[in-house]
Amino acid sequence: MAKGYSVFVGLAIVAALCVAAWFFSPKGENQTTWRSSLILAFVSCYLMWFITFMAQLHPLIEPRRTTVRDGFQHE
Repeated sequence: MAKGYSVFVGLAIVAALCVAAWFFSPKGENQTTWRSSLILAFVSCYLMWFITFMAQLHPLIEPRRTTVRDGFQHE
């Protein structure tokens, strides 16, 4: 199972990709569009992954079994 530090590893990877997109974007009149698009895509993908990861790491609702007999349920 993944640990909590995976969030920081993913953040470092996305930060490195954003820096690479900043410096290696093609030169020309559309350079700003390329930079903005790539950085926005990287950050959006990271945020989606982060929210999903945190929802699974710390769920707000715990699952309940319905197949347990009445006397053995933990409440």
